[in-house]
Amino acid sequence: METPFAVIFDMDGVICDTNPYHSLAWKAYLDKHGIASSEEEFIAHMYGKSNSYILKHFFKREIVGEEFARMEFEKEALFREIYDEEVKPISGLLTFIEDLKANGVKTGIATSAPYLNMELILSKLPLREKMESLLSSEDVTAHKPNPEVYLKSAQNLGIDPAKCVVFEDSFSGVTAGKSAGAKVVGVLSTYKKEELPICDDYIVNYEGLTYQKIKDIVSKTGL
Repeated sequence: METPFAVIFDMDGVICDTNPYHSLAWKAYLDKHGIASSEEEFIAHMYGKSNSYILKHFFKREIVGEEFARMEFEKEALFREIYDEEVKPISGLLTFIEDLKANGVKTGIATSAPYLNMELILSKLPLREKMESLLSSEDVTAHKPNPEVYLKSAQNLGIDPAKCVVFEDSFSGVTAGKSAGAKVVGVLSTYKKEELPICDDYIVNYEGLTYQKIKDIVSKTGL
């Protein structure tokens, strides 16, 4: 049994509420380099952004090549150390995914985070065997809000992007999903509804969310 649509999840703020831990890691990293930061600045320039954008913003210059690779690895290693014992899914997620799989829905993860971050979460949660597509920052050349990661995910899943439902929590992520032609459900873990582009639906968590509700979203929007 296979349904005529697929579901693709972002990771940070969508599978797990990692953003508070990314804040801790970025603050420690920036403090080490003598750069002041605030939660307000993180909201504007960190959540949902690629590391290349974040480093450019805080260091006020382009950071590329080996220097970028080194700085990104250092910051993300800090995050993994901080988050290692804290990994847990957003409430209701695992039950929701079980319902999708029971109804033949193909699923994937499409994150702007590095592969090692995704590996950490996949090592702690029973998700790997349920996903037909796993893409991280290393798998694309253009990061969100560019739609590349969602277009590649749809290709991996063998389903038209217009027949995909994307779960996203950030402005750039929602924009990427919409630009790919997918339907987007906004996950309000980081931003308020009015702070995101218009989505096809919104959730605070996955409690009570079912295959049938996603099917209804798909039906309402004419897929």
